[in-house]
Amino acid sequence: MEDLSGAVWRKSIRSDNGGASCVEVAANLPGIVGVRDSKDRSGPVLTFAPPVWAAFVEGLKGGEFDLPG
Repeated sequence: MEDLSGAVWRKSIRSDNGGASCVEVAANLPGIVGVRDSKDRSGPVLTFAPPVWAAFVEGLKGGEFDLPG
Protein backbone atom coordinates (compact mmCIF):
# COMPACT_ATOMS: atom_id res chain seq x y z
CA MET A 1 0.00 0.00 0.00
CA GLU A 2 1.34 3.42 -0.95
CA ASP A 3 1.98 6.14 1.62
CA LEU A 4 -0.47 8.93 0.81
CA SER A 5 0.14 10.94 3.99
CA GLY A 6 1.85 13.75 2.06
CA ALA A 7 -0.78 13.93 -0.67
CA VAL A 8 -1.99 17.36 -1.74
CA TRP A 9 -5.50 16.82 -3.09
CA ARG A 10 -7.13 19.07 -5.67
CA LYS A 11 -10.47 19.15 -7.46
CA SER A 12 -11.03 20.08 -11.07
CA ILE A 13 -11.84 23.69 -11.80
CA ARG A 14 -14.81 22.25 -13.69
CA SER A 15 -16.34 20.76 -10.56
CA ASP A 16 -19.69 22.09 -9.46
CA ASN A 17 -19.88 24.58 -6.59
CA GLY A 18 -21.01 22.05 -4.03
CA GLY A 19 -18.41 19.48 -5.01
CA ALA A 20 -21.14 16.87 -5.16
CA SER A 21 -19.88 15.05 -8.24
CA CYS A 22 -16.13 15.31 -8.13
CA VAL A 23 -12.99 13.36 -7.82
CA GLU A 24 -9.85 14.70 -6.24
CA VAL A 25 -6.38 14.04 -7.60
CA ALA A 26 -3.05 14.06 -5.79
CA ALA A 27 -0.19 14.28 -8.28
CA ASN A 28 2.54 15.50 -5.95
CA LEU A 29 3.79 12.12 -4.74
CA PRO A 30 6.80 10.43 -6.33
CA GLY A 31 5.82 7.58 -8.63
CA ILE A 32 2.05 7.62 -8.07
CA VAL A 33 -1.07 9.65 -8.74
CA GLY A 34 -3.90 9.20 -6.26
CA VAL A 35 -7.58 9.59 -7.14
CA ARG A 36 -10.43 9.64 -4.63
CA ASP A 37 -14.10 10.56 -4.33
CA SER A 38 -14.44 14.09 -2.91
CA LYS A 39 -17.57 13.01 -0.99
CA ASP A 40 -15.70 10.20 0.80
CA ARG A 41 -12.26 11.55 1.61
CA SER A 42 -11.51 8.77 4.07
CA GLY A 43 -12.63 6.12 1.59
CA PRO A 44 -10.60 4.14 -0.90
CA VAL A 45 -8.00 5.72 -3.16
CA LEU A 46 -7.12 4.50 -6.63
CA THR A 47 -3.46 4.89 -7.55
CA PHE A 48 -1.90 5.06 -10.99
CA ALA A 49 1.59 5.36 -12.40
CA PRO A 50 2.04 8.94 -13.65
CA PRO A 51 2.35 7.92 -17.35
CA VAL A 52 -0.87 5.91 -17.12
CA TRP A 53 -2.72 8.83 -15.53
CA ALA A 54 -1.33 11.24 -18.14
CA ALA A 55 -2.53 8.95 -20.95
CA PHE A 56 -5.99 8.79 -19.36
CA VAL A 57 -6.20 12.59 -19.08
CA GLU A 58 -5.04 13.04 -22.68
CA GLY A 59 -7.68 10.53 -23.76
CA LEU A 60 -10.34 12.56 -21.98
CA LYS A 61 -9.14 15.76 -23.63
CA GLY A 62 -9.06 14.07 -27.01
CA GLY A 63 -12.59 12.69 -26.74
CA GLU A 64 -11.57 9.03 -26.68
CA PHE A 65 -14.20 8.20 -24.08
CA ASP A 66 -17.97 8.30 -24.48
CA LEU A 67 -18.88 10.24 -21.33
CA PRO A 68 -22.36 11.40 -20.33
CA GLY A 69 -23.12 15.09 -20.19
